[in-house]
Amino acid sequence: MLHQLPSLITTPPRRRHGHQALVLNRDGAILLIGRAYESGLTLPGGPAEANELPHHAARRHTEIETGLVLPLRRILAADHIDAQLLPEDLTLIHWGGRLTCAQESTVARHRPPHTVTAVHWLHRAQLPDAMAPDQYRRTTHALDALARGAHLPLLLRGTPAE
Repeated sequence: MLHQLPSLITTPPRRRHGHQALVLNRDGAILLIGRAYESGLTLPGGPAEANELPHHAARRHTEIETGLVLPLRRILAADHIDAQLLPEDLTLIHWGGRLTCAQESTVARHRPPHTVTAVHWLHRAQLPDAMAPDQYRRTTHALDALARGAHLPLLLRGTPAE
């Protein structure tokens, strides 16, 4: 096993890292977006770029898609997706918080890029009909963690992210 270490360091396996934000409005509805290249609705978010910090990737995508700038320093769920059509993926669901009136207004006024075809607020009971099964399961687990008060802090080299 020790002889494999140099090759793992010099040519690590290909893996994508996805980052989504779970955001609630004052009524407890979940912020979801539609994308031109996906069926069903999903949480705002997307992949990290090379060397991009996880919460920065989640924040960047959430801002572009919804106009919201959120700290996103707590993780509610981690979902490993094995390689099928795309390389292996690890998606983290970051807690975006419950929005204020002003933040909800920001979402309503924001003009997202053309790849975002819809922005919706849906309640949990509406999710199974609106989301792809894997997105629905991931979101449900994140909501359950939130209800239990469970989350993981986002650490950067062992120190809480700022």
